[in-house]
Amino acid sequence: MASHCQTDRPLAIGVSGPAGSGKTTLGRELATALGAPLLDLDSLTTPLLDRLHGPVLAEHWLAPPHGDTIRDARYAALRATAADVAATAGTALLVAPFTAELAGGRAWRELTEALAPAELRIVHLRGTPELFARRRAGRGAARDAHRPADSPPAAPAVPHIAVDAELTPQQQCFRVRRTLGHRVPIDPAATVFHRPFDAVLFDVDGVLVDSTASVLRSWERLADDLDIPPATVAQNHGRPARALLSQLLPPARLTEGMQRIERLEAGDAAAVTEVPGARALLDALPVTRYGLVTSGTPAIARARLGAAGITPPPVLVTADDVHAGKPDPEPYRLAAQRLGVAPERCLVVEDAPAGVAAARAAGCAVIGMLGTVAPGGLAAADVLVDGLDRLIVSVDGAGIRLTPDSG
Repeated sequence: MASHCQTDRPLAIGVSGPAGSGKTTLGRELATALGAPLLDLDSLTTPLLDRLHGPVLAEHWLAPPHGDTIRDARYAALRATAADVAATAGTALLVAPFTAELAGGRAWRELTEALAPAELRIVHLRGTPELFARRRAGRGAARDAHRPADSPPAAPAVPHIAVDAELTPQQQCFRVRRTLGHRVPIDPAATVFHRPFDAVLFDVDGVLVDSTASVLRSWERLADDLDIPPATVAQNHGRPARALLSQLLPPARLTEGMQRIERLEAGDAAAVTEVPGARALLDALPVTRYGLVTSGTPAIARARLGAAGITPPPVLVTADDVHAGKPDPEPYRLAAQRLGVAPERCLVVEDAPAGVAAARAAGCAVIGMLGTVAPGGLAAADVLVDGLDRLIVSVDGAGIRLTPDSG
């Protein structure tokens, strides 16, 4: 990704979260993407402390009575090393739980003062204790045997970038970099930017609302309830839930599965957020000139839109309105029909391969929204963007144009 928001001020990025949250994996992903030195608290201090266990420390260094003293020493080493790296390399990527620092107070002041004049940005991986415990059990690290039991993590009291632990490292890295101002270049020569359209059609999940983590959580809970493999969910993104459940459940249990996943997804909707620029872009469009096309049910779509502060327009096509869902073109053809325009005069914004395929089959032009799948999965789109805040709406007698924001 290129950035149009760089400064000369040194930058320290701290990746935080409980053990098992995936902070080391995300730290490596970010360090590689940014070309920044990686400073992992465990890598810096664990080998030394493990060598001291036995000859110097009778008990493991994570166990009482060493806890507070060892922690202070470990973080002092991390702060000193990070300050040197940020001052010389310009950027340092720190990985640590930062539990005390996230609460503010003395530990936070020590960290910020040690890194000054570097700007400190904290990335915090959030999730449930059950998720983190399951991941720790899967990795089988010896040090985890000495950790106390988890309690529900408190929300950080310091400024931070919240990232869901359920997302893949690539999805997490994308969201962090976007927040830091590292944006994907847009091709201004793309044909879709130089022609008018009669209407714009938006997918909901991944385009208007960032619901990927919510979807994954809901389907994982369903998988536990119904004893189905959760790994298959990622392959179903952008397609109706019925299409997946009909492959996993016997016909007699399909209704039960549909009712259950709708309750789970609607119940988790409060956790979703707006994709950058979604509300502003919709507000700039005449309500009679755009529609929403989702593979979700009406209850799920309205719950997620409401959580993001988006009022559904009159044209909202859901899974209940069509016989064949994406990648079939029926949903987009129906939305165009309800708006009274030809599909060929519609511009679609989609984040999933199934949705892009549906729009293409309907005859629509397509803008691909990054953040859910790798760019290659959206290769059939006319152009790619990483947020709706990168687009400007203009409306005149010829129709609607979306153009890239040159700023």
